[in-house]
Amino acid sequence: MRDEISRYQKNLRLSSNLMEIYPSIKADNHEEFLLKLLKELNKDREEKRRLRNLNNAGFLVTKTLEDYDYSQIRFPDTLKVDELEALAFLERKENLILYGSVGTGKTHLSVALGVKAINQGKKAVFYRVHDLINQMESGDEKKTAKVQKKIHGADLLILDEWGYLPLHQEGARLIFDIVSSCYETKSIIITTNIEFSKWKGFLFDEKLTAAIIDRLVHHSHMLIFAGKSFRMMHSLMK
Repeated sequence: MRDEISRYQKNLRLSSNLMEIYPSIKADNHEEFLLKLLKELNKDREEKRRLRNLNNAGFLVTKTLEDYDYSQIRFPDTLKVDELEALAFLERKENLILYGSVGTGKTHLSVALGVKAINQGKKAVFYRVHDLINQMESGDEKKTAKVQKKIHGADLLILDEWGYLPLHQEGARLIFDIVSSCYETKSIIITTNIEFSKWKGFLFDEKLTAAIIDRLVHHSHMLIFAGKSFRMMHSLMK
């Protein structure tokens, strides 16, 4: 009988945990049992999807918003801390520019927001800008198509270390294409220590730089990280 159940389970694409789930369900009638079983199967599927999305996001490490210190961050009037943590910007397809010195918590915050988005059933993808360009220019069409598909299917794109390394002309064009494809269709979070006026220094093309800035800032909030480097303050070499 178990083999027969297993066969129907696979044909109907039901959870592989079906045999572990149903024995714990208590019900007074068949309909109640069926409803509870379907709820548990749905919950199991959602959890597997969440774990899969978390694994595919590309985070180097996972972070949370628990006990995150906002005291050294200057928020714009257009965005409050509670709105940020509620992911209101994501619902409105708005962008975040996290600007400040190295080590001040920009990447931590961006990843924590991405993790929270995934925990709420959305998709987020994380790339260091230079790594993203290298993957797009690898010459491997399957790899390039996979990256494009991940970005297209995401609700949130996180671009870390924006401007840390200079891009050549083709790399700048790819960044423009990515930003343009996300414009008003999904949210982007950028972490950078480079002010807008100096973006041309790593994008090189003045017109391209202006076009990228225009698309990014149209629906954006800038958070300014004014604190000292957390890593330096807690270095073992002090």
